[in-house]
Amino acid sequence: MALTVWIQKRYGDFRLDVDLTAEGGEALALLGASGCGKSATLRCIAGVDKPDRGRIELDGRVLFDSGAGVDLPPQERRVGLLFQSCALFPHMTVERNISVCLGRLDKQKRQGRTAELLALLHLEGQAALYPRQLSGGQQQRAALARILAAEPRALLLDEPFSALDSFLKWQLEQELRELLARFPGPAIWVSHDRGEVRRNCPRVCVLDAGRSAPVTDMAGLMRDPGTVGAARLSGCKNCVPVRPGPAPGLVEIPDWGLTLQSSAPWREGVAALGLRASAVHPAEPEEANAFPCRVVQVVEDVSAVLIALRPETASPDSPLLWMELPEKAWEALPDRTRLLAAVRPEDLMLLE
Repeated sequence: MALTVWIQKRYGDFRLDVDLTAEGGEALALLGASGCGKSATLRCIAGVDKPDRGRIELDGRVLFDSGAGVDLPPQERRVGLLFQSCALFPHMTVERNISVCLGRLDKQKRQGRTAELLALLHLEGQAALYPRQLSGGQQQRAALARILAAEPRALLLDEPFSALDSFLKWQLEQELRELLARFPGPAIWVSHDRGEVRRNCPRVCVLDAGRSAPVTDMAGLMRDPGTVGAARLSGCKNCVPVRPGPAPGLVEIPDWGLTLQSSAPWREGVAALGLRASAVHPAEPEEANAFPCRVVQVVEDVSAVLIALRPETASPDSPLLWMELPEKAWEALPDRTRLLAAVRPEDLMLLE
């Protein structure tokens, strides 16, 4: 069972152009910044919005095909869309919100299935409550139970935890991961949180300004994001303009006045260099790609220290170079005002 999506749609000056496949039994992350078209993609798949052209197919069944004139209404697509806002019926209890989606069953079976879903989502004690009486996490559970009542063949999760506090988010994330492990169909999990994506989704599709990148695994995204947008979404803190160096295997960084060795071959379209903060480190003796820097700023994070550096050959208004070190490694440095930094040739990412 797979969900294949190729759609194009224009919203005023914004153009959505998405091409992806989510396999059955997996959660595919759709990762992107705010306003990049993630929610619009889900609305098109669910049938809430109509693409200008393209094709959407679920388990061999065509949901939309602009060329063939196919456009199934949302209620016939068997796609469950979990909104950020939950969208529960406010005048119905939790139990009624779920059972209303089971109208095709007789009363006894409907009651039995409702009880199963209440137990599955740990809502037995809230069955008689109304949405306004629920916590944010309970509302999300109730909304998911209602979606499952309709027996969807695919799940679309639109930043399901964005309105929750960190502890509740973590708790619900574990529950949702267990539920998805038992769900046989494909799921698309929209997020801008790379940590959430890394914990829950084996594959990821980056959406940048409406255009999707090829689906890859999370390790591939971290190793070679390909574009500046994807690199930033994957957590890369250093992206600077770059050009070919004077010899093969060398790249020049004009803003920093540096020429560095790169393991990646130069290719057409490269415009920037990406360096992860964790890849920048105090240089070992005789290490390649070493250059002196001045410490500009130190930011203590929860489990590490972020150090803003300015290479001594850099122009005064150049971007800072961020380095991330464990706290003990930072405190062990003999001089924390100036240091010789380095980056391994294989850690230079050439980006379009």
